[in-house]
Amino acid sequence: MKTIAIAGCGKLGSIVARAAASGLLPGYEVAGVFSRTATKAEAAANELLAAGQKCSVAQSIGELLALRPNFLVEAASPAALREWALPALSQGTSVVCLSIGAFADEAFYAEARRTAEAHGSRIYIVSGATGGFDVLQTATLMGGAEAEFFNEKGPDALRATPVYDDALQAERRTVFSGTAAEAIKLFPTKVNVTVAAARASVGPGRLNVKIQSTPGFKGDTQRVEIRNSQVRAVIDVYSATAEIAAWSVVSTLRNIASPVVFV
Repeated sequence: MKTIAIAGCGKLGSIVARAAASGLLPGYEVAGVFSRTATKAEAAANELLAAGQKCSVAQSIGELLALRPNFLVEAASPAALREWALPALSQGTSVVCLSIGAFADEAFYAEARRTAEAHGSRIYIVSGATGGFDVLQTATLMGGAEAEFFNEKGPDALRATPVYDDALQAERRTVFSGTAAEAIKLFPTKVNVTVAAARASVGPGRLNVKIQSTPGFKGDTQRVEIRNSQVRAVIDVYSATAEIAAWSVVSTLRNIASPVVFV
């Protein structure tokens, strides 16, 4: 039986805990949960306990890692991933991460890779709200690939960002055009998928990103296109909520444990 620790028990982390409580993660048990909001961690643990699974509530990330889980599920923020990834990887705990924007930093990404390799752990970058990583990797390996990412959001999703103004409520506008590396600096919690797609393909400095604000639009459209001299592929995903990101963690964990692996 493999063990999981969940770090970050907001909406996404709680979905992973609920999936485990519902029996959707056979071969795993959740050893512990941690959240900087203690009541959220307690709620997630209570769901698991109600399902007859033992689960402790850690008071710190150090206490969570002291459980020596096989996998740390990170569902917090890029800043948290930067803080937690290296200690986890260095003790042999693999990291299944959602806040992939942290890996736009080339130095941090390289250090995380080295740490994982040195300690026999792995970094699992889940597909979240985009997908198609197999096609992106394959087309890139063939050589000469170029890739673009389009993200459509409603204006309310851009509140509290540098690009927001009230005119967006009535005006469709391209609010950002640049690379994935530039996008994640401007929107540190809103475009993690662009960095994920970039790492699966041409890299954060070469993946061109366009973000469009559309009045009245709800949810997210994520469309990535990659092409080389032989292949053109488009992965186009609309999601009404962010829940698909958490379910991609569940899918990844199931794939790791399955005798049949979809790649």
